[in-house]
Amino acid sequence: MNLARAFPRRRSSYGNGSARIRLLNVVPTFLTGGTENQFMTLGRSLDARRFDLEFACLRKWGSLADELVARQVPLLECDITTFQSVRALRQQARLARHIVARRIDVVHAYSFYGNVFGLLPARLAGTPVVIASIRDRAPYLTPTQKRAQRVACRFADCVLVNAHAVKDWLVAQGYSASKIVIIPNGVDIDRFGGAHDTARILSELGLPTDAPVVAVVSRLSRLKGLEQFLKAAVHVRRRFPAARFLIVGDTNPSERAYWTVLTDLTRQLGLGDRVVWAGMRTDVPAILASVTVAVMPSLNEALSNVLLESMAAGAPVVATRVGGTPEAVDDGVNGRLVPPGEPVALANAICELLANPELAARLGFAARQSVVERFSIARMVAATEQLYMSLLERRGAVRASASTEFACK
Repeated sequence: MNLARAFPRRRSSYGNGSARIRLLNVVPTFLTGGTENQFMTLGRSLDARRFDLEFACLRKWGSLADELVARQVPLLECDITTFQSVRALRQQARLARHIVARRIDVVHAYSFYGNVFGLLPARLAGTPVVIASIRDRAPYLTPTQKRAQRVACRFADCVLVNAHAVKDWLVAQGYSASKIVIIPNGVDIDRFGGAHDTARILSELGLPTDAPVVAVVSRLSRLKGLEQFLKAAVHVRRRFPAARFLIVGDTNPSERAYWTVLTDLTRQLGLGDRVVWAGMRTDVPAILASVTVAVMPSLNEALSNVLLESMAAGAPVVATRVGGTPEAVDDGVNGRLVPPGEPVALANAICELLANPELAARLGFAARQSVVERFSIARMVAATEQLYMSLLERRGAVRASASTEFACK
């Protein structure tokens, strides 16, 4: 199918009047994860006076899609299971026709599947601004998939990343450094502030209120370092017999077998009565504010949302030195950093904080301050809106007066 002939090209109407910018996010699914939380947070926070938001997805999976329906945000489902099909090409053509019909000004694609599916149709449709987002260093992609994404990103005006570590990795992969823009993740500071009834929260979770609680909030995936955390827990328990270990999160549908791996390992390590598996929770801010130490044991990360949320909650943090984590955590200043994949080092850092409550409190306070100053939602949203506006202006699609007004807000 010749996509270039499947639909007419268009230009933005925004620069010709007072209409709002029409923004289309192209995403794989709405399953809960770091990227999904970020594009949903951004969507909720964009200035509604300036932006009309729509979504297109490959599959309408996940509870976050229900929120869009409730908010009456337009959503196009393309129902793609594989790119290696005629159907995928037809759905790309359908997406392009949708972009033309809806007079979309900015297409912002997210992650490998969103980028590979959406960037070329957006460009062929004549969309004034096309943006790719790559939010990790993609250890799960094959070499062929990485090449496909690199080719797809050539059709984008810029590649938006959330950490210097991701930019460095992309440049090493052959991306042009001049096309890469860094906007760190944003955290809703207000959600992670204030007092909480710690005793009630711990009791609800089946945890004693007088014992140290060491917690991980994470999707249950091999790359999250949960096996290493459980092995570290054995060492921590020897020094702090009363300690309990809390794991908040669940697996994605494709990773269900990993749950058995983790529970089997818990029994083998003799931790069955010390580990609480809380599953998905809606009160994560209160939980993080109630634990003694928050741990991010990941083997590979870009800039973890949960890490920033733990810091925003004022929790003393122990994290592995991976990806963009050192961009947020300054070892010994607002948290502790340890090498990835080393349970003993992880345990030693946890024990240091359990043994020294004053140090833990100081690091937790400094962690929250650093998030307030550098990683707020307000900063992330303002930077993203400014990126959209500057790219539209570069394309000549925004009136000079509108651009000046935005810059002066």
